[in-house]
Amino acid sequence: MRLAGLPVALGAVSLSLWLGVVLLWRDLGRRNRLQAGALAGTGLVLLLAAALVFDAEIAWLGILDGNSYVVAMLVGVSFIGLIGSRRGHAPLPGSAVTGRRGTAGTWLGVHLLGAVLNLSTVFMVGDRLRRHGELSLPQLLALNRGLSSAALWSPFFASMGVVMTLAPEMRFASVLAVGLPLGLAAGALSLADLSRRFALAEVPGYSLSPGSLMMPVAMAVLVLLFHYRLTPSLSIVSIITFLLPAVALASNLPRGPRWTLRRVRGHALERLPAMRGEISLFLCAGLLTQGLSAFIAAVTGSQWTLFEHFGAPQAALSFLAIVASAVAGLHPIIGVSVLASMLELPGSRQTLFAFVALAAWAVGTSVGPLSGINLSLQGRYGISGGVMMRHNLGYAAALSALVVGAIILLDAWL
Repeated sequence: MRLAGLPVALGAVSLSLWLGVVLLWRDLGRRNRLQAGALAGTGLVLLLAAALVFDAEIAWLGILDGNSYVVAMLVGVSFIGLIGSRRGHAPLPGSAVTGRRGTAGTWLGVHLLGAVLNLSTVFMVGDRLRRHGELSLPQLLALNRGLSSAALWSPFFASMGVVMTLAPEMRFASVLAVGLPLGLAAGALSLADLSRRFALAEVPGYSLSPGSLMMPVAMAVLVLLFHYRLTPSLSIVSIITFLLPAVALASNLPRGPRWTLRRVRGHALERLPAMRGEISLFLCAGLLTQGLSAFIAAVTGSQWTLFEHFGAPQAALSFLAIVASAVAGLHPIIGVSVLASMLELPGSRQTLFAFVALAAWAVGTSVGPLSGINLSLQGRYGISGGVMMRHNLGYAAALSALVVGAIILLDAWL
């Protein structure tokens, strides 16, 4: 609607998304229900406390709008699965190789393809590797780390959508300039760690082919073209939300409207309901953020912030705190949302906050036993989230040291 210059009925969108969560609530896993319920309940209690105890004015009609743009982007990104085969998976050419080269290929394949296709890439690559037998621990760790580290820089990740919503004045180019090299460093760190701890000679891996990179590269170029040339007034979140479904529909229409309708219907009835866990988490975390912000503003009269100045020491401390909460079982979005609600940042500081949030997301989801990637690996391949956490602790510690160094460099640059 913004592309056509029309106003966005955000309230209607938010209400529809929340209605979907309510209808699918019984199908959520027990842990997911507990965590999402706790987030939403805490947010509502804080909103009521701000209104009833401190007589704060609450925009009740907008309390469901938190993270709605992010969830809309997630839904939009999911349509990328309609580009490709009849089963709704994007084409994934490549072959299996063994040894260090194969493990490096697994990490790089999941990292580059997952930067656009998100979690679905883990299953595509993992299922292909499983043709050679049940996945081994080094294969699972490569899948985990390859995807989670893409959160450092990918504009298609939910993490980027969240930080763009919480820090609208962030400079994406600055975050990309730091996050992309750090993502590549995470790959080198992973390969060195896995080579030292496991005998990789007979471990099958994934070998990328040039054809497998065409689609994600083309999508990234399209997003940048719209952002910097065609629709500079739109945010990257908005561009991704409309662009990916449009490309998916355009790729199916040559086969006829009936074919396209059948594909879209299957996507709406199968893939979108399968996203209920992450959608409920993001929406409930948005409600928590609104409650925290309103309560803190009511108690302090909008004069209090966690840090008077958000520099490198404060950023590093915030990053480590969010990662620690992820190890304890909380999704990084909770820590990021709580931090955002307690800060009042000018433009340049928003860029530093954005990098902290992305880095905490990348490290926290790799090591957190209840993160989406580890829960997905557990459900698909039977590996315990606790096992993944224990084997990722050393990697997380080493990557955290690199992140702290990057925070210091970014703070000096800004």
